[in-house]
Amino acid sequence: MNAKAIAQNRRISTTTIAKQIVLLRGHKVLLDTDLAALYGATTSSLVQAVKRNLDRFPDDFMF
Repeated sequence: MNAKAIAQNRRISTTTIAKQIVLLRGHKVLLDTDLAALYGATTSSLVQAVKRNLDRFPDDFMF
């Protein structure tokens, strides 16, 4: 089973995600390192994917 299939079959509780959300200057944010870990990817590959596909993400996805 490849890494993508494993990540898709893995269930992550909302509690786990909620614990990773931090308040930064009055905004709730999820750090790229935590988001990459949720997807089972490296931070650099997540950032690279976002940069290559900016039109697929909302304007407030990253700052």
